[in-house]
Amino acid sequence: MARVRLNLSKLTITEKIARGRQIVTAMTNTASFPSPNPPLTDISTAVDDLEKTSASVQAAKSEVTTRVVIQENAETKLNQFLTQLAGYVESVAGKDDAVIASAGMETKAGRSAPSAPTIPQGLSATAGEHDGVINLSWKPVPNARSYTIEFSLDPATPSSWTHVEIATSSTKVIANLTTGKRYWFRVAAIGSVGQSGWSEHATKIVP
Repeated sequence: MARVRLNLSKLTITEKIARGRQIVTAMTNTASFPSPNPPLTDISTAVDDLEKTSASVQAAKSEVTTRVVIQENAETKLNQFLTQLAGYVESVAGKDDAVIASAGMETKAGRSAPSAPTIPQGLSATAGEHDGVINLSWKPVPNARSYTIEFSLDPATPSSWTHVEIATSSTKVIANLTTGKRYWFRVAAIGSVGQSGWSEHATKIVP
């Protein structure tokens, strides 16, 4: 049995109105369809109602677009006036923040001086895939340009630390260590204005 395909979900409202009228015209006074259900008059009325409501919606959308443009123009005008007024206040106040505040305006925050990076956290040491290798990793430090790494043989003392590597990311493979010995590691971040403090120690017996 043949099946009707309307594809209503894929039609625009305008196409749906045209399709409805086309069907009503095709089925009017046709011997093949003596008693359409629902009646074709109901279909025509529904088509007319959709056309009217669609026209109303389109008119409302057009009005909203116009109103938005008017609002944007008003906003632009206010922005220009306030910017101009701020220039006047600055010319009167100079560097006196109190005078600027008395005009109901805020002052620009001074640029904060850069600071040393924070201390790296979460340092861990794990056995590498080869003898004499230890893998180090830690949490990245914001604004760190690089990291300096030191190690110490066991036991670690304040004077036993030796610089071993510079890392540009938060991981580093330390090679050429003595198998079977315990090493201690620490890392510090290096930024544009200096070095952070040293991290907590991590220790591992070298495989």
